[in-house]
Amino acid sequence: MAVESGLKPAKIEAKRVSILALFPQAKDVRVTGDFTKWSTEGVRLSRGTDAAWRGVLQVAPGRHEYRLLVDGVWTDHPQATERVANAFGTMNCVFRA
Repeated sequence: MAVESGLKPAKIEAKRVSILALFPQAKDVRVTGDFTKWSTEGVRLSRGTDAAWRGVLQVAPGRHEYRLLVDGVWTDHPQATERVANAFGTMNCVFRA
């Protein structure tokens, strides 16, 4: 017989993480990673008048691996300061929220 304690699990507050990617010739830039279950739809970034792509992610606190999709091509994030090898022989970028 299960006993309910009446306590609700603590809600994990999402963290806001800003992302900036410099791809002046790109037509479409998306960020995807463990926080999107690596969906190719990802989160689309917005192009600014300075040709920089920006966005704000809402993610759970902790460490996250990600990559960029630039015009449909998996791409490293040049501004990322941490990277780890992935199963495809390339590198995933890492950020912490």
